[in-house]
Amino acid sequence: MKVIDGKYEVLREVSVQGPVTLSEVRAAEGVTRQVAWFTVATPADRQAFHAYRTALRALSPAGLTDVVARPGAFYAVWQPVTGQPLEAALAHKGVPQDLVENVQALAASLAEHGYALEDAQVLVEAHEPRVAYLTPLLAPRSPEDIAARNAATLAPLKGARVKRRREPGAWLTFIPGLLLLGGATYVGAQAVQIYLNPPVRPVSSVVGQAAKDAARQLTGEGFRVEYTTGQAAGRAIGSVIRQDPAGSSTLPVGRLVTLTVNNPPAIEVPRLEEMTPDQARDALKGSAMTVGKIVKVDGTLTGTPEGRIVAQLPEPGSTAQQGQPVQLMVSTGIVGKKTFLPDVRGFQYEDARTYARDAGLVITKVTPQPSDQKEGTVLEQTPAAFKSVPVGSPVTLTVAAPRYSAPSRPAGSLPLPPPVVAPEPEPAPEPDPVTPDPQGAAPQEIPAVPAQDASPQVSAPAPRSVTLRYTFPSDLPQGTYTLAVRDDSGERALDLNADAGALAGKQISTVASVQGDAVFVIRRDGQDFALVTP
Repeated sequence: MKVIDGKYEVLREVSVQGPVTLSEVRAAEGVTRQVAWFTVATPADRQAFHAYRTALRALSPAGLTDVVARPGAFYAVWQPVTGQPLEAALAHKGVPQDLVENVQALAASLAEHGYALEDAQVLVEAHEPRVAYLTPLLAPRSPEDIAARNAATLAPLKGARVKRRREPGAWLTFIPGLLLLGGATYVGAQAVQIYLNPPVRPVSSVVGQAAKDAARQLTGEGFRVEYTTGQAAGRAIGSVIRQDPAGSSTLPVGRLVTLTVNNPPAIEVPRLEEMTPDQARDALKGSAMTVGKIVKVDGTLTGTPEGRIVAQLPEPGSTAQQGQPVQLMVSTGIVGKKTFLPDVRGFQYEDARTYARDAGLVITKVTPQPSDQKEGTVLEQTPAAFKSVPVGSPVTLTVAAPRYSAPSRPAGSLPLPPPVVAPEPEPAPEPDPVTPDPQGAAPQEIPAVPAQDASPQVSAPAPRSVTLRYTFPSDLPQGTYTLAVRDDSGERALDLNADAGALAGKQISTVASVQGDAVFVIRRDGQDFALVTP
């Protein structure tokens, strides 16, 4: 059996008109619906669908339950509507004035969006025309065409007798004559007696019932009903949350009962697509909404991975009430679909990752390569641009890294210079005899020349502390990751040895004491994964 969008079982095809196929389907809750499916193959088809959806949103037809627009799925869902066909209602000898005015208003609304009355299946209930189905058009009708078609539809009204509305209280003008003919004194006395002393009845408790059912019950008991709105958490929308007077109290027949109907303010539905159901529950908590029914659908058509949300009902951005459940369609995975990666060379890594995700591919390896281009620019890609590969295939990117990097292995100890051999000192000349100062002064002492170290000392650079802060990407390839630091004294391992699952999306921070220039090396399964210069 054919299934539409993974949730509507096709019972039969009703009609085919251009790219639109109308089918009778069975919905998930077991009820019968009609689905107008658009086969969007050209830009004109897409434009026709969006014009149709715009008209539906403006008209709010009674028969419309849902409109879906996403890649590969463009359709509208319709439910049955009760009432008398418009042609039969207009064919009566006496057409109520309210019906005439309401039909004319509907015709004007349809004409604003390029539709005539004959393009809509209109049913009349209690003088109110209701659109049960709107036929899609490939192009809007011209105003002249609409006017001509509407004139033909409304032709039965020409020369027909229209029942005018009676003004409130007009029937009272007949009371004096009736009283005179039937005994004015007796009937008048009885009427006054009944009015002044109406029978007293208990008021039924209708709290918790739907407003329409509660009003029908109270009016059947002889009471008048008036609505007012309020809000209460945990109560169904449109249900009665209070009544005045309260249930079980007594009230004269004809008196007013006020019902407070639960109608919380509308809120905007958040976007849940591509989330998991657990993430959707957290997102809906802030909007006072809940996760409703979860339907499993094939994610091949939309390229949605298994366990991710394909679509939601109500749609994101639409208005809903607090406490309203949101139905989710969750992907069962992608089966046998081909895809391709566009040419992402020259893009930044984050942009390239977005393209890969949109194509249903996974980046499993990123190789840095020294380059003059901006750091993170994609230099090479595997698979090649536009090559057809299965969905879910791995992608390898080569990205630009700064040209400077520390040596991959320590340089080792440098050879020591040969020792300096000091020359043998020359024999010191014999000192001249000191001639005493004839005046008896003591001889002056000559200071010795200070000895100089023959081998100059070269001081090593002073140690310094450097800090590493690095955030691993959320789509970190599988493997075991280690950390080392290189400086002028060589390379040494640091305290990191963890799997990708424990590091994806996490930030690490460490402090190391180094000499001279330093670089941190992050390795995946022994291969360089990233170089970080502090």
